[in-house]
Parts: sequence; C-alpha cells; structure tokens
Amino acid sequence: MKTDLLNQIERIKRKLLLAKNADKGLKVFGADSHKYTIGKTVNADQIIRFETEYNLELPDDYKAFLLHIGNGGISYQDSAAGPSYGIFPFGKNLEEFVYSNPENCLKQDCRVYPKMSDEFWVELTQNIEENEGISQEDFDAELGKLFGGILPIASQGCSYYYGLVLNGEFKGRVVNIDIDRQKPYFAFESNFLDWYERWLDEIIPENTMTEEPHLFRYTLGGLSAYILEVYFSTEDDEIKEECLNGILKKEILDVETLSILEEQYKISSGEIQKTILQLLTKFDYERAKPYLMDFAKESLLTVFQFVFWYAKNKSTDWLEVIKANADAIEEEETFRFCTYLLKEMKLDYGAIIIPFTSNKSESIRVSAYYSLGQMKDKNKYTAVFIEGLHDSSNRVIHTTLQALDGVEDKRLLKHYKRIAEKFPVEKDYILVNLNHRLKAYGLTNKTIKKVNTDFETDNQGVKWYQFWK
Repeated sequence: MKTDLLNQIERIKRKLLLAKNADKGLKVFGADSHKYTIGKTVNADQIIRFETEYNLELPDDYKAFLLHIGNGGISYQDSAAGPSYGIFPFGKNLEEFVYSNPENCLKQDCRVYPKMSDEFWVELTQNIEENEGISQEDFDAELGKLFGGILPIASQGCSYYYGLVLNGEFKGRVVNIDIDRQKPYFAFESNFLDWYERWLDEIIPENTMTEEPHLFRYTLGGLSAYILEVYFSTEDDEIKEECLNGILKKEILDVETLSILEEQYKISSGEIQKTILQLLTKFDYERAKPYLMDFAKESLLTVFQFVFWYAKNKSTDWLEVIKANADAIEEEETFRFCTYLLKEMKLDYGAIIIPFTSNKSESIRVSAYYSLGQMKDKNKYTAVFIEGLHDSSNRVIHTTLQALDGVEDKRLLKHYKRIAEKFPVEKDYILVNLNHRLKAYGLTNKTIKKVNTDFETDNQGVKWYQFWK
C-alpha cells in the first residue's frame, strides 16, 4: 500500500477518537445513531467474493477503509461511524436506491456526473416522469439505469443517500442521491477517504486542531489557515466556494482570519462575495453590519436570512430597513424572513404586516395572515381578519381561520355563517377549522346557518347569544 494512503488511514483512526471526544453529547447530525463506533475490518477474500458476485471492482479508497479502518457498527442499520447516519455495513443495503436487481444495476455504467445540466437530468428521468402508465417492471428498470453504477453507502434520512460511483471517469467519487429523483450532486472530494476525513475535520474544534496541526492540513474541513491557503492558490470559483463553506462550519474564527475575509469581501463579487458576507455575519456581526446594509440594496432576502440565522438578537437594527423596503417585497421567501425578524423584535408589527394581506401573491397573503395570528394582541386586528375570511383563495381563508384561534368577537359570526353557506361540504380543511372557531360559541358549521347574525356590533357587555336568539 502506498505511503500516502497508509498515512491517511492512520490520520483517520486518530481523528475518529478526537471527533468522538469532541462530540461527547452526540450533537452532530446522526451521531446519536452510530455513536462514532466502527466494527472489525473485513478481509481481502470477502471483498473479492463481492466483486466477483457483482462483476465489478470497488474503488481502492473504499476498500482501504474496509480493510484497515473497519466495517459496520451499532446504529439502527448496523452502520459504522460516518457522515449522517453512518456507513452501511459492507455488502448490505444494496437495494436502498430501489434496485430490484442490484446484481444487474451495480455493474451498469454510471450515467450521472458532476455539473450535469438540468436538461440532461430531465432527459434521464423522462421515461418515468412522463409515463403515468409505466409498469412496475419498467419503472424498476428505469431506476436501475438512473442510479446504475452507484453503490449505496449511507443514509442521510428520508429519501436522501450517499452513493459511491463504481465505474467511469468519476469512479470513487461520492454523490448525493435523492431516490425521489431530484438531480444528484457530487461531493467536492475526489475519493471516499478524503470525503470521510473532511467529515471528521468538520467535527473537531479548531483549537484542538492547533494542538496537532500536522493532522489537519489535508482537507477543506481542517485548519482555517490551510483552507485559506487553498483558497488563494486557485482561480476556480467552485474550489473557492468549497473553501469558504469549510470555514463556515467552524465554531469560532480568529481576528486575523476575519480581517482577511473582510478584505476579500471588498474585492469579490457574485456568490463568493455573498458567502464571505455570510461568514462575516456569523462570526462578527458588528463588522458585517455596514456590508449587510449595503447588500440590502441588492438582496433583502440574503440580508434577512443572514441576520436571522446568526444575529437574531440584533433584529431591531433592521426595523427601519424593513419599513423603507416594505413596498418592494414581492417574493414570499423574502416576506417570510421579514416576519421572522419582526417577531424577534417583540413589538407590535401589525401595521407593517397589514398591507401584505392584500398582496397579489396568494402565498404572501397566507404568510401575512399567519403572522398576524402569531401576535399576542391580534384581537385588535379583527377587521383585517374579516377581510381574510372573504378572500378569493381557499388557502387564505383556511389560514385566517387558524389565525383567529383565541379571538372571540361577535362581529365574526356573520362571516363564519357566510363561510358555512359557501362551503356546504368540506374543502381544503376549511370546515374543520371553521368548527374549531365556532366551538367557542357552542355552534357548528351546520347550526350557524340557523342563527340570525344581523345584529349591531357596538353593544358592549352583552352576551353574544342575546343578538341572535
């Protein structure tokens, strides 16, 4: 075995111990499943038998992992310590990509590749997505082609997996697979061991790394100083972005690193500049604040997201920006993060939200009424909620009914009655939510129809039933 590979195996063994010690609370995603445990290694004969049975040759780095580091563990799928829920036991879980015939699928040519276009992926999935009458046999055959030549190696949860490319130009690369057929994307690393080692480096704190710096100059999850060396050594924006993402996963950054990033922000553009702004916001909000203010002219969503993710306790700093730009907010996601910040301010933000209840976007109206419903003093916005009960969208009506939870106002009864009459049968969960609101009055969607709700609304201190009996 080559010296570099032997050295990497020894580094990984050492880093497994460091990672386990650093994450004693098992807070890293999936760690509470695999608990950083890894079983005994396999032998060469087991690998040969597998390769012979499936008529393929496993990537060298993956074989080195099995032969010299370990196999399997104690998780719910007997997976070994590794990214997400851990590395599958050797030769197991071969049907995770819905392979009905792994013997045939694994040896097929891998058809996916890094940076493949959306159009190419649409073409690959066309026979499944556009053929509603496809037989189960043909469906399985298409999946076999789609994910052929890829070995399932770990679960990320739900429909997401890690796979290992078994042949072709990108043999040995790790690829993220969604069996619900979203386009796959490849991990940055060129082989399994580099990918695995980066996972470990992203768990181990930088202050631990400085105690044994020789261990951490190999991946973009290691020392920040090393990552910056890689960043400055390349003109490839994809590699630069990977470097920045590696730094983003750190818990803390020193002042010198932040100063370097700030200078890079000033001379960068596009996605690189945006990611550097994210870094500055995460690690030094006050340093980032003037740049965030300026970037708000380009993307309110980006600024709102960064502030909410990393500095929500500073949300009040953005009240005037929100007020000044309210008329310009047209995208649901931007509005949603706007409301997140407003909620963090612990103030009455109703006046800012109300104009959005009549926005042309159904989704924004839904979010607006939902946000109003989260306010403690929402009772004073009854007139606005009434408008929502008359909206042309069933989603908005549904959301408004939910938002009115806890509001008991006699003025609402005639509008509830109108909804009951408009929806004689259940549709879009409107009657379910209507009945929740009517329960406080001892009514249902059926009995409200018999009630006379044409009464004055300014009589205070009179029981509601006196108006309709």
